[in-house]
Amino acid sequence: MKPPSGRITINDVASRAGVSKGAVSMAFNNRPGVSQTTKERIFEAARDLGWAPHQTARSLSNQRIDIVGLAICRPARLLGLEPFYMEFISGIESVLADRSCSLLLRLVRDLDEEIALYENWWRSKMIGGAILVDFHQDDPRVPALQAIGLPAVAVGHPSLTGPFPSVWTDDATAVAEAVRYLAALGHRRIARVGGPTGLGHSGIRATAFESTTRELGLEQHRQVATGFAGEDGARATRGLLLSPDRPTAILYDNDIMAVAGAGVAAEMGLVVPDDLSLLAWDDSQLCRLTHPTLSAMSHDVHHFGEEVARTLFGVIAGTHSGSLQAPTPSLTPRGSTGPPPRG
Repeated sequence: MKPPSGRITINDVASRAGVSKGAVSMAFNNRPGVSQTTKERIFEAARDLGWAPHQTARSLSNQRIDIVGLAICRPARLLGLEPFYMEFISGIESVLADRSCSLLLRLVRDLDEEIALYENWWRSKMIGGAILVDFHQDDPRVPALQAIGLPAVAVGHPSLTGPFPSVWTDDATAVAEAVRYLAALGHRRIARVGGPTGLGHSGIRATAFESTTRELGLEQHRQVATGFAGEDGARATRGLLLSPDRPTAILYDNDIMAVAGAGVAAEMGLVVPDDLSLLAWDDSQLCRLTHPTLSAMSHDVHHFGEEVARTLFGVIAGTHSGSLQAPTPSLTPRGSTGPPPRG
């Protein structure tokens, strides 16, 4: 609850936390002399009151930014294997390096931990802005981080990101192109192995897949929601290929799952693409090294990361407030897709 006087001061924070004004200053300047427990109490008081140090405001008004925060809710092992995030972070870093800035990257277990982390980073002046990824429907980060005034750019469709300026790709159009391509090859039984149902972009892709298959009269279509790891893709593929009327083509939400799916097909004695066509999302070196090479939905992920970083600097400078649509992923046919088997 905020004091009735209106404008919140450092004295109000000190009073709420039961400490001196000097202790508040030391906590936010990360100086010795204040225990971690007391710091947390001070940061909580500041968060409750909606207060941030004036130095932060001055830093932003001077358009200076030294560190950008990025929290990702993925297991460390998976993140290290996922080409998308490696390329995405590479693009961000290339822009930050030109401005002598650094990226503060942290892996978190859930959205609550992510919110608390950003609040701590922002209140303690560790970051000048943030990049938000992997949006959910009704994402709790939107109201929480808007309330503390965190300058941020959101990576996701504007329907998911609330008031935050966003950079996004038209996943729905890309999915429709992939399905139409497979249908044009003659496939009638098409399946999709997608990411977790809670993720907003997975939901957008699932809706587009459903509407496009129905529009084309492909009644024997199926979708499986799973994780992004190779073992998740393998498990989902095995289930699809063991089912009656198994699909003749499968579209995957990332390249790792698609490569794992190709391994399962070989394990079951199926030849790609003679018996089964495979198509991956986010073209990568992994797709080009697999035999046969994987057809994929391609876009320049490195450039996408650059655009996200540039947009964030625009947000901090007050020169950017809307959404930016990046080029729609386009189909790159390779050796893993062909007509369905006869008979």
